[in-house]
Amino acid sequence: MGEIKLGLNLEFARFENGSFDWAMDQAAEIGYKYVEPMVYWGRELLSTAGYFHTRSMLDDPLIMRDAAESRGLTISSLSSHAPLAKPDVSVDYLKQSIRYAAEVGSPMIMVDDGPLPTWTTEAENYTLMRYTLQEAAKVAEPRGIKIAIETHGEYTATPERLEKIMTLIDSPALTINLDTGNSYLSENDPHEWLEQIVGDVTHLHAKDIGIEDAKRLRGKVRGMLGCACGDGVIDWERIVKTLHDADHDVVLSVECGGLDAAKKSYTYLTDLITRIQGS
Repeated sequence: MGEIKLGLNLEFARFENGSFDWAMDQAAEIGYKYVEPMVYWGRELLSTAGYFHTRSMLDDPLIMRDAAESRGLTISSLSSHAPLAKPDVSVDYLKQSIRYAAEVGSPMIMVDDGPLPTWTTEAENYTLMRYTLQEAAKVAEPRGIKIAIETHGEYTATPERLEKIMTLIDSPALTINLDTGNSYLSENDPHEWLEQIVGDVTHLHAKDIGIEDAKRLRGKVRGMLGCACGDGVIDWERIVKTLHDADHDVVLSVECGGLDAAKKSYTYLTDLITRIQGS
């Protein structure tokens, strides 16, 4: 049986105007052992001034690694989202994020299908995504870095479409990050979907969707930050039991909107994971 490791996606700091260091401090203080930072290219004012939680890949990756180690944290993945069907944007960005992950000590990077070109056909989009993934995999494989495809956009909105992306290339680097909230918003049953693909899931965004948001937004959006785990529509006991029965470890990375939700999610999921893994 696999071990369930509880982490926190640093996007919770978005609504708090928190810096990278503030977000890392809060994650450690709450008790999380794993974190999922977001990286970007170039320079931008908000992060540099300490009002946003991301880090530039122009920074020395050892800064991020030391920031985690000094707080007793482990980086579970880098949030490196880039539009897969736009190789002019994504290929070099993903290659750099993979190299950055290797130096940071992150075992994987997170990607999704993202915004699409306005002029391409569906067949062309799959060809473009195949090119991007193959080029990224050539850099990831020798470094032992996984490329986790997240359920987030049009081409990952259903089990059938995600499976097609997963078969675009033949690479041991390709894996899945199932986002429970995004999957639900796309009108799927995330519990059933996870049970079908758990063998390929190495990272899971623990995202709950509030009942009112679920009524209002399901079928209209494919992604949003969630409420505290346990306060929404996701059956976390079923999710945790599925991960517990898997034959490999999985990081359950909480993705929520705000510090209070991060705290509440930690307490709720820690109790649930302890009970199920101890049974």
